[in-house]
Amino acid sequence: MTSVTQRVRGRPAHPNGPTFLTYTPDGTKLITAGSNNVIRVYSTGSDGEPTNIDDCQENNTAVAASNDIFITGSEDGSVTVYSLETYLYERLLTRCTLPIRDLALSPDGIWAAVASDELEIKIIDIRDMNNVLRIRDLPKPPKHLSFHPSGSHLAVSCTDGAVYIYSITTEDQTLSNRFDGYIRRLEPDDERSSKAIWHPDGRAFAVPMATRDVQVISRDGEKQRAFLGGHMGDITTLVWSPNGAMLATSASDRKILIWETKTQRVIARYDYTGVINFAWHPRENIFSFVTSEGELFIYPNFLSPDNAQLLQKPLQPAPFIHDPLSETSGNARKTLTNGLKRTPNDPPRRQGTPNSLDDILGPESAGEEDDFVEDDDGAGYSDEINRYGKRSYDLLNDYEGPVPKRRATQQSWEPSIHESFQPGSTPWRGNRRYLCLNLTGFVWTVDQDTHHTVTVEFYDREFHRDFHFTDPYLYDKACLNEHGTLFSCPPTTENPAMVFYRPHETWTSRADWRTQLPAGEDVTAISLSDSYVVVMTSTNYVRIFTLFGLPVKVYRQKSSPTVTCASWCDYILTLGNGPVGGDGSTSLLYSIENVKRDEVCQSEDVVALPDNTQVQSVFFSDQGDPCLYDSTGVLLILQHWRTPGQARWVPLLDTKTLERLAGGRKEESYWPVAVAQDKFHCIILKGGDQYPYFPKPLLSEFDFRIPCTTAATEDPSNPATSEGPRLEESFVRSSLMLSLLEDLVQATNASHSQKSELSRREVDVDKLLLQLLNVECREGEERGMKALEVVSLMRDRSGKLLEAAGKVAGRYGRTVLQDKISELAETRLMGMDED
Repeated sequence: MTSVTQRVRGRPAHPNGPTFLTYTPDGTKLITAGSNNVIRVYSTGSDGEPTNIDDCQENNTAVAASNDIFITGSEDGSVTVYSLETYLYERLLTRCTLPIRDLALSPDGIWAAVASDELEIKIIDIRDMNNVLRIRDLPKPPKHLSFHPSGSHLAVSCTDGAVYIYSITTEDQTLSNRFDGYIRRLEPDDERSSKAIWHPDGRAFAVPMATRDVQVISRDGEKQRAFLGGHMGDITTLVWSPNGAMLATSASDRKILIWETKTQRVIARYDYTGVINFAWHPRENIFSFVTSEGELFIYPNFLSPDNAQLLQKPLQPAPFIHDPLSETSGNARKTLTNGLKRTPNDPPRRQGTPNSLDDILGPESAGEEDDFVEDDDGAGYSDEINRYGKRSYDLLNDYEGPVPKRRATQQSWEPSIHESFQPGSTPWRGNRRYLCLNLTGFVWTVDQDTHHTVTVEFYDREFHRDFHFTDPYLYDKACLNEHGTLFSCPPTTENPAMVFYRPHETWTSRADWRTQLPAGEDVTAISLSDSYVVVMTSTNYVRIFTLFGLPVKVYRQKSSPTVTCASWCDYILTLGNGPVGGDGSTSLLYSIENVKRDEVCQSEDVVALPDNTQVQSVFFSDQGDPCLYDSTGVLLILQHWRTPGQARWVPLLDTKTLERLAGGRKEESYWPVAVAQDKFHCIILKGGDQYPYFPKPLLSEFDFRIPCTTAATEDPSNPATSEGPRLEESFVRSSLMLSLLEDLVQATNASHSQKSELSRREVDVDKLLLQLLNVECREGEERGMKALEVVSLMRDRSGKLLEAAGKVAGRYGRTVLQDKISELAETRLMGMDED
């Protein structure tokens, strides 16, 4: 940190009292307004006298500017527009009955937001002052306004100590969020600040707190990093640097502090009294501020050369605890210029040198004919002037020299691959995230900066006890079942990646165990079953352990890079990237293996996914069938997966076709949790959320509904119109569930209850066919062929259901169909029917 003692000379701009300033977006002018009726406009880089605009409103309370105009607000409630070309009064924009407290211009300079002591905010179209949007649901008068960098949201700091975020559209202004407990309650004319200022990247905003610290809050309402312990007095103003790399704050302790956004530490300190507002030059190392005595300070070369380098950086990210932008998968590919990356052996780009011709001749004089050709339509025939005063030739600057053929063929294109993920986990949101969510319970962790704290909670607290522990290893993946909890952590500079298993209860003392992976190997996914622990790594190894930590198998997966895994009893399912398809993306392949028998059920088969679709979760159902939920909202189950080469993915439910979403009544998505008891268990996500968050969400369940055909429109006067499609879907679904149970009974030592369930399901399928026969007979004689086909699908061998089918046909007078059914029944009883 540097403490600056050199002081710049203050300029008397206005009398004692509140003073305000702002730069134009292009940085050419600085406008100040105060308690007198004179507004001053300073030209950047000039030490001459400012341009004065006289006979303005007195007691100005706010000023905002675009490149062509600026607007001021005063205590008499008037908002006035002035021209920066003529330096004259232009028009009255609006008038309020109470004093104006703040003004804000949208980034495009079209809309002006006006805050006064009234319980209303006006958002006025500067081009048409009759076009006014209004926010009328404020409980207390607003004190500060701040537009989001995109102009889509407006942050309002009210005198009730709350920050309100409004979504701004030309049709409606809706409250998106409210934040309590951050800013203090202040009077409208208090010199202390409670303003919420958006970070330039638009993902978060900063607010001054009553504790004299600055808290960063993300748009979704989560507390992020904080700037702590800098001031001994209440904060009076704060502002981000244009690229978001620094934060400037001032307080009543007579200090101006410059904080580095990335580290949240003070990098410069300045001693000035009574600073109440300041502005950062949009492009240069110039910082300007005003005091309560009406003085203006324009500070060139404000930052030291070391700190000034931060201003030269591109847009910097907001200080998140866990930044989603920095936690992208290692599979992500950076965009290449012309499909190529620059290497150390590439020739340097053409740049100016001290001995260049431009440097010797100096800049061109801007003569009268310099703007003879004016590019007023953006056609490109008037080139911009470079830093040497010459028209630049961008083709030379972009030229990188000849490209070797070998390099072009190797780096010109890269495929798009499926990224690895851990089923049931969510990304960081603030300092919290879920590591695992299923029907057993959930595992979540909290980042405490130096360590994490992990909590494991169960739905059935009579059978299991919740537990909580301090996590110095920073676990980032977890699995939970009835027998134990499995964790894994990434490698660090000091320790390799590690896997930790903690059983819930044992008949001996609890045997926790840990195992470290070889150096350079990271965990990409883990799974836990009743028999085995499965670990997939960045080296494409699949490592299998028993529940007591004994290594059983290690092999390299054929499809790579690895994506994820799941397990149930002795079976494990692994997913990986396969061959590249015609769309430039890799196909997703899966394998299923029985570890105990050392048998491969399915080897490198293709996961059935549409184009541009990702797998959101993979898990086994309560009956042990692999399930998959994709990004289009479709739940699929794998049928006949125990027979090599016979597996196929069958849709169980398309959530987009749920009745609750019909007609656009609700906008929601679903987070998959489990498939159990013939239902889809999930968490409903509303408001555009992609992941569940705290407090602990409630589980919802939906019945399966296979997307067979679009049902006919229901007619209240004739409910039979949709009965046929409904029964057809029920038949397809029941047949699928029967097939899954048959595979289970044939492949395992089935219990008596499972065999009884199989018989019951066979009867249920035949009953559905009997109901479908009733519908076909009711529709008319022309449906006789389809009715006979329905009867032929019955599995009944006793003849009772076939006899009932004949009675149904006879009731509707379908004598020919009744005879055909009788012949079919006799054929089956004699064992002459063909499969």
